[in-house]
Amino acid sequence: MDRIFYNGDVRTMDRRQPAAQAVAVKDGLILRVGSDEEILALKTEATELVDLGGRLMVPGFHDSHIHLMSYGLSLEKVNLGEAGSIEDIVALGRSFLRQRIEENGGAMPEGWWLQGRGWNNDYWNENRFPTRYDLDRITEDYPVTYTRACGHIIVVNSRALQLMGVGRDTPQIAGGQIDMDETGEPLGIFREAARDIVYNAIPRLSVPRIQQIASRGAEQMLRCGITAIQSDDFEAVPEAEYQNVIDALTQLSEEGRLPIKIFEQCLLPPLPRLKEFLSKGYRTEKNGGGRFRIGPLKLLADGSLGGRTAYLSRPYADDPSTCGIPVFSQVELNELIATAHDCGMPAAVHCIGDGTLHMALTAIEKAQTEHPLPDMRHSIVHCQITDEALLLRLRQLNAVVHAQPIFINYDRHIVKDRVGAELEQTSYAWKSMLELGVHVAGGSDSPVESFDVMKNIYCAVTRKGLDGMPQEGWLPQQKLSVEEAVYIFTMGGAYASYDERINGSVTVGKQADFAVIDRNIFTVNPEEIKDAQVVMTVLDGEIVYRK
Repeated sequence: MDRIFYNGDVRTMDRRQPAAQAVAVKDGLILRVGSDEEILALKTEATELVDLGGRLMVPGFHDSHIHLMSYGLSLEKVNLGEAGSIEDIVALGRSFLRQRIEENGGAMPEGWWLQGRGWNNDYWNENRFPTRYDLDRITEDYPVTYTRACGHIIVVNSRALQLMGVGRDTPQIAGGQIDMDETGEPLGIFREAARDIVYNAIPRLSVPRIQQIASRGAEQMLRCGITAIQSDDFEAVPEAEYQNVIDALTQLSEEGRLPIKIFEQCLLPPLPRLKEFLSKGYRTEKNGGGRFRIGPLKLLADGSLGGRTAYLSRPYADDPSTCGIPVFSQVELNELIATAHDCGMPAAVHCIGDGTLHMALTAIEKAQTEHPLPDMRHSIVHCQITDEALLLRLRQLNAVVHAQPIFINYDRHIVKDRVGAELEQTSYAWKSMLELGVHVAGGSDSPVESFDVMKNIYCAVTRKGLDGMPQEGWLPQQKLSVEEAVYIFTMGGAYASYDERINGSVTVGKQADFAVIDRNIFTVNPEEIKDAQVVMTVLDGEIVYRK
C-alpha cells in the first residue's frame, strides 16, 4: 500500500458508495474506499499515512473547457481586468512597458510585442472599444495588442497595423470584421476570424517555450484542485504550427513532466487543415492513455454576447442592426462536423447564440443520421442562449454541454438587454438540462474567467455574482444543488472526455485524483462556498499541491 488518506469526509460522487472516511492508494489507483478502521488495517511498513484532519475530500476537479496556453501567456501580459476606463488601460500599458524596458537594460528585443488581456468596456462610463489611437498613446515604437475579456475582439496600435500590413485596402475576412472609420482607415479593431491577422503576426512560440508556458499555467490549476482539463490550445499559435503544441505536450507527457491531464480540443478549421490533421493519423483518443491526449475537433462558430458577436436567431434587443456573426455557413459547418465524425472524432462547437446552437445541432444530427457511429459525444461549448426546443434537441442528440457557471458573474448584467426577456428566461439553463438528462460538464473558459472551482460552484448553487447579488439569485429556478455542481466538475467532466470509467469519482479501480477542501461546502452556508480553498491536490496518488 503506497498511501492511505484517512480521517476525512470523503464525498465520492459514486452513487453506490456516496460517502466514506478513508481511501487506500496503490500504484496511482484507488485500492479501497471505506471507514478509517477498514482502510487503516491495510497499512504496511511502507505505507504513508495522510491525516485529512476531518476535511472534505472530493474527486479531482475536471475543467471541461479552458485555454491552458492562453492562460499561461496571460501571466506575461498586461492584466487589464481591473481597468475602469480607456485612461486606465493606457496607464497600465505605459507602466508595464517602463518596467519591461528597465528590466531589459533600456530597450526591448527586436520583434517584441506588448500584449494585454482582459479589458471590458461594459464596465466603463465611456462604453466604447479602444482604438489604435488610444493604444498609440502607450507607444508608437513597439506593436501593442490588447484582447477584450471575452477573447473575441482584439485592438492594436498603429505600429502593429504597419507590421501586419493592414490598411484601407485590406479586404474583410469571412467570419470576421476589421473596423474602419468613416474615411476607410482601419481603427485597429479586429473581430472574430479577423483576429487571425493579429495572431499570425505575433512572434512564433518554440516547443521549449510552449512547454514552459503550459507547465507554469498547469501548476496554478493544481492549486485549485484541478487534475484534468479539456484545453483549447491551438489558438495560441499560428494555424500552421499546431504540430508544435502537440509535440510539446506529448513530450512532457512521455517524460513524466506534464503537471496535469489534458484532453486537447483541437481548433482546426478551415477544412483543408482538418483534413491534413486527419491524414496524419490523429484521432480522438477515447480510452485513456498518457496525460496528454487528442480530444474533439473544436469549432469556434460564433462570438461573445458582450461583444454582440454571438449569433442570435433574431436581432439584438439593444442593437437591432445586427444578429451577431456566424463564423460558418450551415454548409461549411455540416462539412466540418461530418468530416471529423466520419473519422470517429466528435466536435466541440462554441455556441453562445441560439442561432449558432440551432446550426450546430442541425450539423450534428445530419452527421449522425448519415453515418451512425456508437458513442459519439459531440458537444456544445458554452450553450448560453437557448429556448425550450433547443434544450430538447440537446437531449435527443445526446450532446454534451460544457457550461461555465462563473459566467453569471458578468453576463447576468447584460443578457436581458442583449437578447430580450423571453430568451433570457430559457438561457444559462443548467438545471433544466440536468432534469432533461443532458450531460453537463463544468468549466471556466479561463483566462476569460477564473478557473477557481469554488467560485464556479458558488455561482452554480446561488445563481449570484461574486458580489452576492442579486440576493435571490438570477433566474433562481436554475440553481443547482451542491451535489449537482460538484458532479458536473467531476463525473460530468470525466464523461465529456471519455474518462468516466477510470476517473471522476472516488471509486475502487479508478485513478487516485483528489481535491481536499478547507471546509465542507456541502454543509456550510452557500455564501461561504466562494471563499473555500483547496488545501491539497492529489494526482495519480501523489500529493502534487499542499497549501
